[in-house]
Amino acid sequence: MRERDIQALIKQYLQLKGWFVVKIHQSLGSYRGIADLYALKDGEHVWIEVKTPKGRTSKYQERFKEEIESHGGRYIVARGIEDLQKAGL
Repeated sequence: MRERDIQALIKQYLQLKGWFVVKIHQSLGSYRGIADLYALKDGEHVWIEVKTPKGRTSKYQERFKEEIESHGGRYIVARGIEDLQKAGL
């Protein structure tokens, strides 16, 4: 399965669970390494980086994760819905 297919499934799953989900589009001038999805529900904010089962995060994505977590934010690398369920989403 391609990353964009996994991303669509994750977005649909979260929306069915009542989350507001935004797909982040990378473009010139975007913050390097920004997560693929941003989700919000009941005041909880979650950044989600979507990867295929063999996909790896880049150094920029790792830096973004560290930045989010250093500010008390939540960041998840998801390879499927199971990863969201493990994270309690």
